[in-house]
Amino acid sequence: MIICTKNMDYRLGTQCQLVQNQVMVNSEKDRASLLRVKALASRGRLDTVSQQMASHPQYLESFLRTQHYILYMDGPLPLPYRHYIAIMAAARHHCSYLVSLHSAQFLRVGGDPSWLQGLEAAPPRLQQLDHINKVLAHQPWLTARTHIQALLKTGEQCWSLAELVQAVVLLAHCHSLCSFVFGSGSDPDIAATSRVPHGTPPGFCLCDAANGNTALSPAPAAPPEKTQRRRSLDSSCEVACFREQIQKEEKERKGDRIGVSQTLPHADAEEEEEAMCSADPSRFVTDPEFGYQEFTRREEDHFQVFRVQDYSWEDHGFSLVNRLYSDIGHLLDERFRNVASLPFPHSPDLKRAIWNYIHCIYGIRYDDYDYGEVNRLMERGMKLYIKALACYPDSSKTPLCPLSWAPIKASEKVHVNVLVMEARLQAELLYALRAITQYMIA
Repeated sequence: MIICTKNMDYRLGTQCQLVQNQVMVNSEKDRASLLRVKALASRGRLDTVSQQMASHPQYLESFLRTQHYILYMDGPLPLPYRHYIAIMAAARHHCSYLVSLHSAQFLRVGGDPSWLQGLEAAPPRLQQLDHINKVLAHQPWLTARTHIQALLKTGEQCWSLAELVQAVVLLAHCHSLCSFVFGSGSDPDIAATSRVPHGTPPGFCLCDAANGNTALSPAPAAPPEKTQRRRSLDSSCEVACFREQIQKEEKERKGDRIGVSQTLPHADAEEEEEAMCSADPSRFVTDPEFGYQEFTRREEDHFQVFRVQDYSWEDHGFSLVNRLYSDIGHLLDERFRNVASLPFPHSPDLKRAIWNYIHCIYGIRYDDYDYGEVNRLMERGMKLYIKALACYPDSSKTPLCPLSWAPIKASEKVHVNVLVMEARLQAELLYALRAITQYMIA
């Protein structure tokens, strides 16, 4: 039985009562249904992200629990700050879905509507997060002790250590969630077109989403001179993000926006509707040209490889974040454990290769892992898809289908997207928490 937390936000009241009245969860289908209701009650509608994750109900439960804790439960940051930070994080990837969602939630919890005019309209304390936001989103290995020090020692506008830790967790959560949103096709800006974006590699073709047809046809072979560069594990992926076309849910998104005017103590329906429809991610972004760059493999002082043997989630990150932000370590750890325990339809070795590959492209290495396994187990199309989704999910608004992905089931696609999200989340947290640790011991 799922028991609701006593101090849950008022939007979960209906869901709590419903869940408490359940006697037993008799099947995975029933469990997924209950979790869908939980998502519906907490958001005011059945969001498409939860619909996608519902194929893995145990993971969805831990995801929703963590997200709800970060956004609504006890913590040093006021609720409007939390949603505004989420807006800032989602805007780095131009994720209209999350920017619109959190803009509406920002108004629901009493946020000042003028802040939604752009980052320059927000309080100086929130603007100070802009630098660490863009670094964590695109080049987390640049996160340094000096960034932490600057935020904690800036006079009247300084952040407390507890506030900063919650902000960092929220930034990393939303950055990684952007990857899932684009990978699952949940962002409303992802619309099929007949135009092939510049940089699309040979071997991929467009999904005819307008007609609901995902049949694939062969593409021209690559020129011989480009073959070697594409085969490299860490070759530069100067291509658009390769996503799976999920069944269009625009009708359901519109139909499920139930009663946004109900139970809104701080904003009227028209004001929130305007925020949902007109939120422009670019107004919350500075330095838009700053993005992912290939992590160098040279052993230079300022680009040293992050070795998990020296700083890991299990031995270092978990205890630090749990001490500075009560209970979040347990919730995040549950997410990582749940994604690790999901049965993978192919092989555990492939699952580990995907996780380690994502960490590798973020500069994180495992001394006890043979990275030759990545090239052996992962086809080129899968590597391109995963790297694009992890590093620059918003590089194109055109859904593309890797040929090798056509036969897999929808739940398997979700599984891979979840792996990308969680591996990226842990990578960002490791860099941020290591910088905080360096600040604390300096």
